Amino acid sequence: MDRIIIRGGRRLSGTVPISGAKNAALALLPCALLTDGMLTLSNLPRLADVDSFGHLLNGLGVSTTIAGARQTISNDRAMTLHAGEIASTLAPYDIVRKMRASILVLGPLLARAGEASVSMPGGCAIGNRPIDLHLKALEALGARIDLAAGYVKAIAPSGGLTGGRVTFPIVSVGATENVLMAAVLAKGESVIENAAREPEIADLCRCLVAMGAEIEGIGTDRLLVQGKPALHGADYRVMPDRIEAGSYACAAGITGGDLLLEGARAEDMGAILSGLIGAGLEVIEEEEGLRVRTNGPLRALSLSTAPYPAFPTDMQAQFMAMLALAEGTSVLTETIFENRYMHVPELTRMGADIEVHGRTAMVRGVKGLVGAPVMATDLRASMSLVLAGLAAEGETQVLRIYHLDRGYERLEDKLSAVGADIERDGDG
Repeated sequence: MDRIIIRGGRRLSGTVPISGAKNAALALLPCALLTDGMLTLSNLPRLADVDSFGHLLNGLGVSTTIAGARQTISNDRAMTLHAGEIASTLAPYDIVRKMRASILVLGPLLARAGEASVSMPGGCAIGNRPIDLHLKALEALGARIDLAAGYVKAIAPSGGLTGGRVTFPIVSVGATENVLMAAVLAKGESVIENAAREPEIADLCRCLVAMGAEIEGIGTDRLLVQGKPALHGADYRVMPDRIEAGSYACAAGITGGDLLLEGARAEDMGAILSGLIGAGLEVIEEEEGLRVRTNGPLRALSLSTAPYPAFPTDMQAQFMAMLALAEGTSVLTETIFENRYMHVPELTRMGADIEVHGRTAMVRGVKGLVGAPVMATDLRASMSLVLAGLAAEGETQVLRIYHLDRGYERLEDKLSAVGADIERDGDG
């Protein structure tokens, strides 16, 4: 099992190229199922989840070709997907269990092929994430849904899906994406209310529009979709990863560094940037991206996760690691997932002073951290341990780094290039 070894205490300085967004890419890939034309996605990150999703699509009859796949840290990778015919409407357990985003083939398959059988999804063990909102939304477009033997089986009416009104009781990114992809091929008008507003949703909308879809209200919580008989192929560039950018911003903060996050967009990162500034960092918009650097000691913060445009749950663990070295006591409240503090015991092994009370974590700043062997438990928790290791005295070994490979492209290469002493070892 691979591990990452970090010898901490180095100040990071230089440029980090920000990859295409993992969460955007995983919603854009299934768009290929909506057309018999070719969809080319550029700025596609090299990630385990992207590869797994490609294998899933191959099994459904989608051919994939990749250009610019050489092993560099520049963002030059593009994938062309072609679903001339849907060869299968079955998304099997063996692939779907690896990542929750696999459920996003349900809406496109249902819309184009009229049926879909998708295994119940897997992914990080960070809490209960039911798919009932996905299913109820598709039922509002006329789908018949059955759950049997661990599979979701959906069938469209004989005339295909029809437009409908979907009002989500709570905000759901995945359910918004699924019903949106189904609605673009449904007959008539669909209204999606209390839709998720994440930048990745807007990115999906813009890709669908490039393919010929008609969508109003992009970027708002009310989407109006006029269904089309068919969509066509398109070329589309995946948005930069705001979570990766925020993670490297925390790396600058925890090491007293100065990093240019090349390609990062401030308009996608409002709450993250506010948190960084509140913690005492300086954030400067430059032509190439965002520069983040320290400006004195780190300051304590109070943060609460919530759906966009509030502070994202995917940044909570990274901020916790950084705030472990801040002056004073920080209060972090997790409102999205009930089991997203699994990194706390590992951070405390490194000398952090953190107490968890229900969904609230009290982080009392300490003078320094000490390297130790630590175990990654999920994707973002993994990054928090890497961040702690960058600042810690001595050597830190991060185990179970397959979590990191799901969401951070060439992590050790990017960090080494800006001064970190970090390497991957295959003997862990």
